[in-house]
Amino acid sequence: MYAVIETGGKQYRVEVGTELEVELLEVNPGDAITLDRVLLVADGDTAAIGRPLVENASVAAEVLRQARGEKLINFKYGPKTRRRVKKGHRQELTVLRISDIVLGGRSAAADATKAAEAKLTERQRLEDAARRQAEADAALAAKLKPAAPKAGQPGKTDAAPRAKAAKADKAEAPAKADKAEAPAKADAAKASATKKTTKAPAKAASSDAKAPADKPKRPRATKKDA
Repeated sequence: MYAVIETGGKQYRVEVGTELEVELLEVNPGDAITLDRVLLVADGDTAAIGRPLVENASVAAEVLRQARGEKLINFKYGPKTRRRVKKGHRQELTVLRISDIVLGGRSAAADATKAAEAKLTERQRLEDAARRQAEADAALAAKLKPAAPKAGQPGKTDAAPRAKAAKADKAEAPAKADKAEAPAKADAAKASATKKTTKAPAKAASSDAKAPADKPKRPRATKKDA
C-alpha cells in the first residue's frame, strides 16, 4: 500500500518505512504527527483518488530531525548598468519517517506486520523441515556404514599394508634368487678348478715324452790342440 501526500506545497509518494525531507514543520525530533492532506491511496489493483482529498485517509509519520538543504546560488546581472547581485539560500527541512497509512480503518503497518510474521513462520517451517531431513539422512548413513573389522580379520584398512608387503617381496625376489644360485656357481667353479689340476700333469708327461733324449756334447777345438 502506498499514498500520495501534500505538504509544504509539494507532493510525495510514500510507503510504510519511507524517509523523506519536507519543508520545515513546527515540530520537535521524536514527535509523532499525522498528515491529513492525502491525495491518493493505492493497494494492489485498487486505488482511492481524492477530489481533492481522500476521505477517511491519513498518514502517520515520526519526526527524525531538523536539517538544512544544499546551498543554492541566486545571481542577478544587469547589462550596461554595472548591477551585480549574488545571493545564497539553504532551505530549512524536516526529516520524517512514515510509520502508517490508514484508509477506512485498514492499517498498512498492521498488514506489513502480519506479512512479516507469516514470512517468519514460513521460514521456521522450512528450517524445521530441513533439520528433520538432515537427521534422517544422518541416521540412514549410520545404518549403511559398514562395521569395523575385528582384530585379526583382514579389512579395508589392511589393503595398504598388504600392498606394501607385496612390493617388498617383489624387491627382495632378485636378491633371494642370487643367493640361491650362489652355491651352484661355487660348486661349478670348484669342479672347473679340479679339472684343470688333473689335466696339468698329463700335459707335463706328454711334453716330457715328446722331448728328444740328451745328445752328447761336441768337444770344442782350442788353440792348444792345433
